This record gives sequence, structure tokens and C-alpha cells, in this order.
Amino acid sequence: MTTADIEAAGTGRTFALPVPAGALGTAARVVFGTVLIVVPVVLFSTLITFLLGAASGLNPAAGIAGDAATPETIARINAEFGLDKPVWQQYVDWMSSMLSGDLGVSWFSKIPVSELIGERLAVSASIAGVALVIGLVLGVGLGVLAAVYKGSLLDRAITAYTSVASTLPPFVISIGLILVFSVGLHWLPSAGYVPPDENFGRWLSLIIMPAIALSMDVVADIARQLRTGLVAELDQNYVTGAVVRGIGPARILFVHTLRNGSGPALSILGMKIPSLIGGAVVMETMFSMPGFGRLAADSALRGDVPIVQGTLVVAIVFVLFCNIVVNIAQSVLQPATKRRD
Repeated sequence: MTTADIEAAGTGRTFALPVPAGALGTAARVVFGTVLIVVPVVLFSTLITFLLGAASGLNPAAGIAGDAATPETIARINAEFGLDKPVWQQYVDWMSSMLSGDLGVSWFSKIPVSELIGERLAVSASIAGVALVIGLVLGVGLGVLAAVYKGSLLDRAITAYTSVASTLPPFVISIGLILVFSVGLHWLPSAGYVPPDENFGRWLSLIIMPAIALSMDVVADIARQLRTGLVAELDQNYVTGAVVRGIGPARILFVHTLRNGSGPALSILGMKIPSLIGGAVVMETMFSMPGFGRLAADSALRGDVPIVQGTLVVAIVFVLFCNIVVNIAQSVLQPATKRRD
């Protein structure tokens, strides 16, 4: 790690302030170390995903051929989907296809699973993505304000808000938003989905309520963790030294203390991403959106195992990817993490 030293006036002591040199090297080390952890996790989680489908005992012959299916018809359908092979060979074939991007085909519609997921993933990604943006912007803003004005009325108001917001489930907030903005004021639609490239304004009006409901918990947790981290950093000696040298408060806050104090908030953000994906599934149901989660739920009820397995694999990969990004951001922004490396 490269640092820029600041000598504190009047004390003769030297304090280190980080500068963003060597960030690419650090990111490469973090990526390599993370891959060593991610690969076994992917193998184990995909094995569990496959075994759950195999252990379910579901068979497409019952749904395709009906109750009048003959043994020959069942054998033909099983052979068509490779279900007549030993389980271990089915797993090897499934993994080989999955690594090449082929998630199989639906047992009943014969449509490729990747195509079905691609059509629905945009809905869930829209909800979770907008919720993440709202959570980051409001969470960072409230956390910084609470830390800068520590002990003030604003700090207490933000603390009270985050305490209340973190106790409210997203579906309760959704009901309140629908009652106020859809039923009462008639400002926003309460159901449906339109792609953003077709009508961006309509898309935003449909996405904003589920995204707000889903983001409230993220806002509260990021604001609280960031406030805690910043309050601790603002009491450090290097901040006093920077003040004595005449460095502006904004530069001290946004260039030095924010990156040093963002570690707890980044850790919480990594833990919240799976919750955002899971919460998006609930929001799709409440706001009648044809998303990724509803595809998985409807397929599970219908017994379409390839689609359920495909959605689980995509969710696992997405969560791991987001956690890798958070780990890289944390190691680049937080000097203490780099020193441990």
C-alpha cells in the first residue's frame, strides 16, 4: 500500500493517509483469493441444487403423457431428458452443460431454461437494482450526516428513523405505499411491468414502489454502520493532524475518513444482496410482476425441475459475483484490509 505521510503540526509524530496507488494489484490479489473460495462454494451449492431435484422424485412423464401413459411412453420420455441414466452421470452431464451456458430445457414447454430466465431476470434485476441504488444513496447520505452532526437533533432523528425502518418488513411498507400512492392519491400504478426501452416513464412508475419498500432495510443498515465507522474515524489522530495542517473538512471527510470508515457498511452491503434478491421475489408477487422469482415459484408448483435448478444456479452465481465485487471494493477502499493481505 502506498501512503502519503502527514506530519502532525506541534507533535512531531507522523501519521499515514492512504492514496489510491496499487489498487489494481490489490484487486487482482483479492480476486485470486476469492476465486479459491468461490469455486468450492459453487461446486458444493450446485451439487446440493442438483440433488434436491433428483431427490424430489418428480418425473416429466406424468405431466406430459398423463395418467394413461404406457411404460414405453414413460421410458421414451425419460430417455429424452436423460433420466434413464445413473444419478452421477446425470450430474456430470448437467454440470457439463451448465458450464457451457446450457441450463437445459423445460420439461413441459421444451423452451430453453436460459431463455425463460433471461426474459424474467430483467424484472427482478430492475427491482433489486433500483432498490440497491436507493439504499446506497440514502444510506450513505444519512450515515454521513449523522456522523458529521453527531449528537445533534438531526443525528437523533436519523437514528430514530433507521431504528424504525429496520423493524418494518418490506411487505408492510408495500401495503402502506399502495394505500397512499395508488389507492389514495392515484399517482402510481400498483401492478404490472413494462420494459424500460418500451416506456421508461411507465417502467419507473411501476418499479419505484417495490424498490422503495425493498430498500428501506438497506438504507437503515448502511446508515447505521457508516455512522459508526465515520464517528470512530473522525476521532483518529490523523484527522487531527490533517485539520492542523489546514486541510479542508470536505477533503478530510470524503477523501480520507469515508474510505477508512466504510468497511462495516460495505460488509453489511455484501450481506444484504441475497436479501434484496429474495425480497424482489416477494415484491413481484405483491405487485403482480412476471419476474425471476415467480418463474421459480410457478415452476416448483408445476414440478418443472430444470427451471427450478436453473433459477437457483443463476441466483447462486449472482450472489457470489456481487460478494466478489463488494470484497474488491472493501479491500481497495479500506487500508486496514490491504495491510492484512
